[in-house]
Amino acid sequence: MTRKKVKLAFIVNDAARKITYKKRKKSLLKMVDELTTLCGVEACAIIYSSYDPQPEIWPSPLGVQNVLSKFRTMSEFGQRNKMVNQETFLKQRVMKGKDQLNKQRRDNKEKEITMYMFECLNAARIMSSNMSKVDLNNLSWMIDKNLKDIGRRLDNNTNSQAQLGMAMLPPEASASQNEEVENNNVDIMRGQFFKDTTVNGHGDEAVLFDSEANLESEFWSNLLS
Repeated sequence: MTRKKVKLAFIVNDAARKITYKKRKKSLLKMVDELTTLCGVEACAIIYSSYDPQPEIWPSPLGVQNVLSKFRTMSEFGQRNKMVNQETFLKQRVMKGKDQLNKQRRDNKEKEITMYMFECLNAARIMSSNMSKVDLNNLSWMIDKNLKDIGRRLDNNTNSQAQLGMAMLPPEASASQNEEVENNNVDIMRGQFFKDTTVNGHGDEAVLFDSEANLESEFWSNLLS
């Protein structure tokens, strides 16, 4: 069972605060011990409180002295690198919270504009005339974004269907299909030619083709008989 999120605030009740301190101190020392064992780093802990006359030291006074002496031999930049105190830690948390708040506001605004866009589409008109210039710009941006997405999806579907159709055809089908298309085009051109000659008043030319066809058919029928 997961633990619920604890609100980071000062515990007013003295008894509850003391119990929480003991639990968190034990957990903190355990984590420092695990950090040194799993990661192979040197670490120490010194905890002052109003509940104990002496500070809590881990792992031992000698171990703390060794870690502090190595820390003092480092350069000033190395000592201050990624070092935070309570004030700096709280500032970082506040900045992170502000970034999350701004992101959530942008997401909410985008959802609001999207819902308004669909309402306008259903009504086939702008629902409100009191929109600010910023909201109108956001609405225009949202419409362009959706149109681009629709166009991209249509192109992808068209390409997928074309590739699927070519993949289902056997290799010899493409050549025969092209030949069939060419024959159909020729027939269409012939039919259009005869139609044009008739429509343009060149009836004699159309009759001439018909006469030649009749003579040819009679010639082959007489020859076969």
